[in-house]
Amino acid sequence: MVWVLYQRFLTPPLGLLEVGDIIAVFGAFIAVLIAIEIFINITLYLRSDVMPVRLVVATALMAIARKVIILDFKKLDWPYVAATGVVVLALGVTYWLLHRMETGVGKEEWKK
Repeated sequence: MVWVLYQRFLTPPLGLLEVGDIIAVFGAFIAVLIAIEIFINITLYLRSDVMPVRLVVATALMAIARKVIILDFKKLDWPYVAATGVVVLALGVTYWLLHRMETGVGKEEWKK
């Protein structure tokens, strides 16, 4: 992330960041956060031998959110954007269902 920021500051005009530059720096920052989340996923799995599914889905949500943030919608076709939207929706519903299962919300409805 620091390297991307360093490169952007040294290109003419010096010291000025454009919108594309800010998005590139933000994308690099989110990539670092995703790498940290993956590291946490691996350490949790190695310590407990149980896959933290909710954390994995949250990491996937963060990764797809990064993808959506850095997308250039002017250069993409609509099927790609629609497919990305479907992935976001599917991951969101999956995370919501996992949260409901873990917290026990709606268990009375399941028993009926």
